Amino acid sequence: MPRRLLQRGAGAKGPPAPASRRSHPASAPRSPPATTAKPLLRWDEVPDDFVECFSCPGYRRLPCTAQECLASVLKPTNETLNFWTHFIPLLLFLSKFCRLFFLGGSDLPFHHPWLLPPVVLCVREVLLTFAMSCTAHVFSCLSLRLRAAFFYLDYASISYYGFGSTVAYYYYLLPSLSLLDARVMTPYVQQRLGWHVDCTLLIAVYRALVLPVAFVLAVACTVACCKSRTDWCSYPFALRTFVFVMPLSMACPIMLESWLFDLRGENPTLFVHFIENFYRRYFWLVVAAFFNVSKIPERIQPGLFDIIGHSHQLFHIFTFLSIYDQVYYVEEGLRQFLQASPDAPTFSGTVGYMLLLVVCLGLVIRKFLNSSEFCSKK
Repeated sequence: MPRRLLQRGAGAKGPPAPASRRSHPASAPRSPPATTAKPLLRWDEVPDDFVECFSCPGYRRLPCTAQECLASVLKPTNETLNFWTHFIPLLLFLSKFCRLFFLGGSDLPFHHPWLLPPVVLCVREVLLTFAMSCTAHVFSCLSLRLRAAFFYLDYASISYYGFGSTVAYYYYLLPSLSLLDARVMTPYVQQRLGWHVDCTLLIAVYRALVLPVAFVLAVACTVACCKSRTDWCSYPFALRTFVFVMPLSMACPIMLESWLFDLRGENPTLFVHFIENFYRRYFWLVVAAFFNVSKIPERIQPGLFDIIGHSHQLFHIFTFLSIYDQVYYVEEGLRQFLQASPDAPTFSGTVGYMLLLVVCLGLVIRKFLNSSEFCSKK
């Protein structure tokens, strides 16, 4: 077992005795009763896997029971607001999706094929991502191995969500783009670039590869994030932020559409409902990534933001705002999709892909849990 896994005071009820006293056992004071031990520990009293950058006090002891983990969400620890900044959005999205799919928010029954992409994205990916993150933050102090397992599942759920986003883009947003319409792009390329190229084949190849490439990216991102918990990774937060952003590159055609065409004049509906929310969503993501990598504000004043205001909480908040904007323009895309009377999404192209992805991500997590290296920073 790597040295960093040694549990320094993990089972202790309080901080270890000072070094000067440890050198003279005979004069060392008797340990206080367990009932008087302080409930929270400092960074030097917990295993290395628990230590957060620039976070000093506020750590829960290891191991905790499941009941103690649940009770800690109502106590001021360095994980309390990490839980609530995901649990409250989980309830908000659950309420929104119930209205959309079950209480008349859509004219179609929730099991209709045309609703498969938003069901895949909203009900499964969004809710699963928030629920898994809540679970990881609450129960991360059950044991070192369970902590690693929960955060592996958390990484997998984020990759799962990224692929679900691509599925929704593929069916609701990409068909409305002039960029992916050969009748528009072929004369556009000839007039602007002077290239006599038929774009039909290129566009067909792109459409055929979007979902398979997004699938591979989801698996690769999960592998990279799980590897970031091992000793070889010096910058785990930067690596995870990068790989979380990678699947979002599948939405590049939407950005190119707004750059190449005057959407405000040619397609005002797409501009108002999609593009504005799309760019605002990516602005929230940039802000969230900034806090996740920079570790501001706790880097400026270590120990001051351990309970309230540290970067991971801000990362959660801005991530929620990003997902909220995404759900909005996917919902608008659904309305436009239904008005155009398109071909219905297929089960294999939506749920089938997701089930296969679950199997692949499960195999990835199993591999890393069977490895001897399953720790690093959160």
